Amino acid sequence: MEAVLVFISLFVVVFGIFYLHYSTRNKERLALIDKGADASIFFSAKAAQKKSTVPLWKVLILNLAVLLMGIGSGIFIGSILEAYTLIENGVAYAGSIFLFAGIGLFVGFTLSKKLVEKE
Repeated sequence: MEAVLVFISLFVVVFGIFYLHYSTRNKERLALIDKGADASIFFSAKAAQKKSTVPLWKVLILNLAVLLMGIGSGIFIGSILEAYTLIENGVAYAGSIFLFAGIGLFVGFTLSKKLVEKE
C-alpha cells in the first residue's frame, strides 16, 4: 500500500512541475505579445544555438570517456593506497574513485567547452 502512495505522489509532483513550467511560460509569452513584442524572440536563441553547437553525441562520448578514465585511475590509485599505506580498504577505494571521477568530469567539461568554442 505504501509503495502505491509513493508512486502516486511522485507522479503528482512531476506532473505539477511540468504544469507550472508550461503554464508560466505560456503566461510570459502572452504578456509579451500583449505588450507588442515580436514573436521571433521565442525562437531566435534556439536557432542561434543550433547553428553553433557541436553534435550531442560527440560531447557525450567525450565526457563519458574522460569519466571512465577517471574512474579507472581512481581504482588504480585506490589499490596502490591500500597496498602501500595504512588507509583502510573501503576509504582508499571510495575516496580515490570519487576524487578522480570528479576530476574526470571537470576535465570533460572543459574539453567540451573548448570543443564548442572552436566550432
